[in-house]
Amino acid sequence: MMRGPRPAPLWQCAGARWDRHGPALVWRHPAQGERLSPLTPDRPLSFTTGPRRDCVGVRRGARHTPCPAGAEVPASVISAQCPDCARLDRSYSVAADTRTDDPRPYDVYLAWFGPDLVKVGITAAEREGARLLEQAALSYCLLGRGPLMAARRAEAVLGAALGVPDRFPYAAKRTAREAPPPPERRAADLAALHQRARGLGGLPESLALAPFEPVHHDVAFHLDRVRPAPGLIRLVPETTVAGRIDAVAGPDLHLTGTDGRALLLDTRQLAGWPLASAAADAPTTAPVVARERAAEAPEGLF
Repeated sequence: MMRGPRPAPLWQCAGARWDRHGPALVWRHPAQGERLSPLTPDRPLSFTTGPRRDCVGVRRGARHTPCPAGAEVPASVISAQCPDCARLDRSYSVAADTRTDDPRPYDVYLAWFGPDLVKVGITAAEREGARLLEQAALSYCLLGRGPLMAARRAEAVLGAALGVPDRFPYAAKRTAREAPPPPERRAADLAALHQRARGLGGLPESLALAPFEPVHHDVAFHLDRVRPAPGLIRLVPETTVAGRIDAVAGPDLHLTGTDGRALLLDTRQLAGWPLASAAADAPTTAPVVARERAAEAPEGLF
């Protein structure tokens, strides 16, 4: 890992974020705070990356702590945190089982990403389903709500008794998204699993079970606009990406390039770069890696 002094303050991209208003790119500046740029269909997107990618530091709720070392992170990796900031982030993480004293209620959910790609997970109830949007779940349903440790226990019981995993490689989600079955098929799969889950013994008494109410993200993700993209953009220093937004699903931006190509950009790889505006009709000069090779690169599993 290379370390060195941080260059003059610039607006740094921190990746994408989902909330009830939809997806947006997050921008941070040492002196001016944080701003959001909505990612809406048909919006032009054109930028040139800076000379290096820096660690994004640690964010907890509304508070952001910059990386104290100003560390550079490799352009090719998914995570935009240096090892020190990543360790700090995970030291207080629900996902890493290192936080057990969170008093908030948690939802246990079943998420449908594709045929034979259904997972169990938990999310803070106050997030109102944003976690499922971040993960690019095409459909989901809630199983129950309760304290954190009860939710964790239910997640473990479901995994052991039903063989439902808690994560998938992201490449599998991308492939399934390109030709998804209709919502009715997804709902039927979830309903069957929801019924089996409710009938299991061993679920914590403090978990209040929820009725089956499927939620579908076809409209939120604009699934009808998703085109199969043979390549995945890999960001490197001082190269350009330009095109028009077709759809956004989880961290993925589906684009039509200025040359008409279908392109796929993982916004997790945008995090850490200073980005300068490029001409709307500029060619995309960033490398586009075949999906087979792209799947071999380090990817988050969630």
